[in-house]
Amino acid sequence: MKKLNVQFTRAPGDSLTVGTLVEDRRRVYFEYRPEFLDTDLNLSPFRLPFESGLFEHTDREFGPLPGLFDDSLPDGWGLLLMNRHFRSLGLDPAEVSVLDRLSWLGTRTMGALTYHPPAERDDLDTDVFDLHDLARHAQEILEGFAVDVLPQLLQAGGSPGGARPKVLVGFDPVGGRVVSGEDDLPDEFEHWIVKFAARADSPDAGAVEYAYSLMAADAGIDMPTTRLFETARDDRFFGVKRFDRDGNRRIHIHTFGNLIQMNFRIPSADYADLLKTASILTRNHQDVLRAYRRMVFNVLAHNRDDHVKNFAFVLDRAAGEWTLSPAYDLTHTSGPGGEHTMTLAGEGKNPTRSHMDQLARQADISQKEADQIFDQVQSAVDHWPDRAAQANVSQTNISRIAESMPKVR
Repeated sequence: MKKLNVQFTRAPGDSLTVGTLVEDRRRVYFEYRPEFLDTDLNLSPFRLPFESGLFEHTDREFGPLPGLFDDSLPDGWGLLLMNRHFRSLGLDPAEVSVLDRLSWLGTRTMGALTYHPPAERDDLDTDVFDLHDLARHAQEILEGFAVDVLPQLLQAGGSPGGARPKVLVGFDPVGGRVVSGEDDLPDEFEHWIVKFAARADSPDAGAVEYAYSLMAADAGIDMPTTRLFETARDDRFFGVKRFDRDGNRRIHIHTFGNLIQMNFRIPSADYADLLKTASILTRNHQDVLRAYRRMVFNVLAHNRDDHVKNFAFVLDRAAGEWTLSPAYDLTHTSGPGGEHTMTLAGEGKNPTRSHMDQLARQADISQKEADQIFDQVQSAVDHWPDRAAQANVSQTNISRIAESMPKVR
């Protein structure tokens, strides 16, 4: 039997014990601590009962953990690094328990949940990183090579999700220094994520995502601060300031997919589910409008990797209220079979204004509100060439992406 204490860590030296996770013969149980129930901070309102007593996680189709704790685990790149690490220790990743994985992450998690006692990890050098070298070695990791820089990549990128190589960094906006950023940082540093290109990506993939972030902001979408990190060797890596951190204060984030315990790898959700969840959880019509606006943007800008973990909600610990998180992972992508990963009123291949209007009516969005959102987003997307030129995207990609953007009627 394995046990882990789960803590809600708000800032260095300021945490509350949420409860205890137990794993016994591949079954996972959780029990809230009575004192935490008194806080009224319901961290996962839909699928994890906020009540006393032992809860057994039985939704094995979703995964081995309740969605609340699954959000602490990496997928894609972070999972690859974690599995490589376990193999380097002579362990079969398939035999490593989910609680051992959470313990290995310990306090180096995204969001506000931390796991105790954390597994022992050798302290690694956190001196200034060379992003060019990290990107090069990330490509070697993807190709299966064993490289000495793996510990550095683990230090910098062991917990973020997503398929593309990425690292958590501390960025000093005055001095321009970049250090490992998975733990607390000195005051002069900010928490950022820096993405590298995958082998299949074009050389200016970072510039494309940066241009999309500018275009999304023009469309009225709530975006974190973004930038291109440029190196002396002419690399350009997309960077985004983390919204699960405010200085070293941690913010609780719950992805939409894990909130409703829907596997993001299996395209089965519809935007109607997102809009309904936003309405029930936030009880704020403005958040429903924000979710609708992102749907319209994803359609018009041809971002079809719009799966359920690419939307999230933020809990305000002071007010105990939920809001839709800032947007992330917005770029030009094709979904499974060229369709949107989340359908619009059942349509994934060629969604139309009719599908959008149907969803608006179901979500109590007026036709006037829907039309205003559509027009603003369409205007922003029409200026794609300008934003792309600002980011120095190649003319070939500017034209290719512009041609792929649907003319929705």
